[in-house]
Amino acid sequence: MSGRILRANLLLAIAAVLLFGLSLMAGKAWVPLSAWLEGGQGWWIIFELRLPRAILAASIGAVLGLSGAVLQGYLRNPLADPALIGVSSSAALGAVTAIFLGFAGSSAIVFGSAMAGAALAMALLALLVGRSGSAIGFILAGMVLSSLSGSLTAFLISISPNPFATAEIVSWLMGALTDRSFDDILLALPFMAAGALILAFTGRALDLLNLGEETARSLGLNLGRIQAIIVVGLGLAVGASVAVSGVVGFVGLIVPHLVRPLVGQKPSALLLPSALGGAALLLAADSLVRLIPGPGEIRLGIAMALIGTPFFFALLISMRRRASWG
Repeated sequence: MSGRILRANLLLAIAAVLLFGLSLMAGKAWVPLSAWLEGGQGWWIIFELRLPRAILAASIGAVLGLSGAVLQGYLRNPLADPALIGVSSSAALGAVTAIFLGFAGSSAIVFGSAMAGAALAMALLALLVGRSGSAIGFILAGMVLSSLSGSLTAFLISISPNPFATAEIVSWLMGALTDRSFDDILLALPFMAAGALILAFTGRALDLLNLGEETARSLGLNLGRIQAIIVVGLGLAVGASVAVSGVVGFVGLIVPHLVRPLVGQKPSALLLPSALGGAALLLAADSLVRLIPGPGEIRLGIAMALIGTPFFFALLISMRRRASWG
């Protein structure tokens, strides 16, 4: 690891740690970290309410940032995002189905249904793409799955038996980390960790793919195998993150572009910084939604959309200018 990359990782790690601390303090009521030692209500707020939320924000941000870096490297497309392959929308469909059937009060059932939706998406991706390992086929299959899942989710909302179920579904789809507990961490973290570990070992393959599919194949890379590994890793990581938080977009799109100037263009060098940057970004966003004055709290998914949409437009304009100059 070069000194430049090491410094970038250290800087991002420090930022993530500082933002983790801020996340424990920030809210409608500001609670200093000294409350850990003092006990009482402040200790309860930090330990029972904010610590699980901060752990989930850091974990979800990390796996989404890592997933975005892997997908952009695999597809050689700077606009690639975990939502592109349909796993997140399929996981959302699974969770919405559970809520539609009246299981909104059971986080374990909602989580299990979301993971079942993600698993189904992985199986369908493997079936649609086959063993070719084609990036174009991968994108098209993901678009089909995403469109189908979105349509079925809208269908369930439209036939929802009562307005309370509809409100619960819509609220969940907006993405949030409110009212999360250590039980949610125990459910989601093993899947996210397993998915992240799988994706972390794709670095060398991504470097080879950066040379082109034919060159990578001539150097011994099995495209079908690496595609299957990426699908499983994304399914576990993204599926679990959606299952526990709802739909939180743009992290996987934004973060690789933010850290790329720090570490360069090499795909393998981008993985760890993207994970650290994703954790920092989502911790910052989750702290921000709690600090905004008002009776309620802006949903995390809405906040990320408000942050991500201008960034996406700026990215498109930048790419268009580079293309015209080239």
